[in-house]
Amino acid sequence: MLGANDGIVSTASLLIGVAAATPARTTVLTAGIAGLVAGAMSMAAGEYISVSSQRDAERADLQIEADALRANPRGELRELAKIYEDRGVEPGLARLVAGQLMARDQLGAHMRDELGITEIATARPLQASWTSAVAFTSGAILPLLAALSATTVRIPLIVVVALIALVGLGALGAFAGGAPWKRASLRVVTWSSLAMALTYVIGLFVGAHT
Repeated sequence: MLGANDGIVSTASLLIGVAAATPARTTVLTAGIAGLVAGAMSMAAGEYISVSSQRDAERADLQIEADALRANPRGELRELAKIYEDRGVEPGLARLVAGQLMARDQLGAHMRDELGITEIATARPLQASWTSAVAFTSGAILPLLAALSATTVRIPLIVVVALIALVGLGALGAFAGGAPWKRASLRVVTWSSLAMALTYVIGLFVGAHT
C-alpha cells in the first residue's frame, strides 16, 4: 500500500513538474519512465538492505541463543518457563510446557517465545525487495499512462488520476485497518496535492527561465 502511494505521488509530481516546464511529450514521458524505474529500484534496494540487516540480526540472535543453550540448558529452561509464567501459566505447568517444547525443538522454542522470531516472520530480503518494486511500479504506472494524453489536458488529467487512485488506496487501507476512510483519504490527498502543486510551480519557474 505504501509503495503504491509513493509510486503515485512521486511519479505524478515529477510528470507535472516536467510538463509545466515543457509541453514536449517525449521529454515528459522520458522523465516519467526514468522516475518510475529509479523509484522502483530505489525501493527495491532500500528494502533489500533494510531486511538484510534484520536477517543478519536474527542470525546473530540465533547464534547467541544456541551458544547459551549449549552452555546452560537448565538456566535456559528456567528462562523459558518464566516467560510462560509471566503470561499467566501456573509455575509447575509452565516448567512442564517449557521442558516438552525444548525436548522437541529447544532452539525453536526460544527463538519463538523469547525472541519473537518465527518462520512466518523471518526476514526475507529478496521477497521484500521485489514486492516493494512491484508495489511502486503499480502505482507509478497510473499517472504515467495519464501523461500520454494531449498537451492541453495532460496536467489536469495526471492530477485527477493520481488523486482518484490515492483516495482509493487511502480508503482501502483504512478499511483494512478498521479506521475511518474519509480521514485517511483526506490526509493522503492533502499532502499529495501539496507535492504536486510545488512541483508544478517549480516547473513553471524553470520553464520560464530556460
